[in-house]
Amino acid sequence: MRRILQLTVLAVVLTTTVGCFVPIYSARPERRVQQLLYTSEDLRSLVDEWERFWFLDSPSHMTPIRTHGGIM
Repeated sequence: MRRILQLTVLAVVLTTTVGCFVPIYSARPERRVQQLLYTSEDLRSLVDEWERFWFLDSPSHMTPIRTHGGIM
């Protein structure tokens, strides 16, 4: 009976924790804001790198307007 009670308490403690055992961000609000800004900037630059790798950031040659020089 005692073992079942211990396992129940352990299960309740483990299921009530939110996220991981080790938090990813700091507990200090000013430090946490800085970490979140760095994370969001990293994700934003990841999208830019992805577009640059697949040449999605260059103008399309299918447009009727010439985009690579010349007089419009």
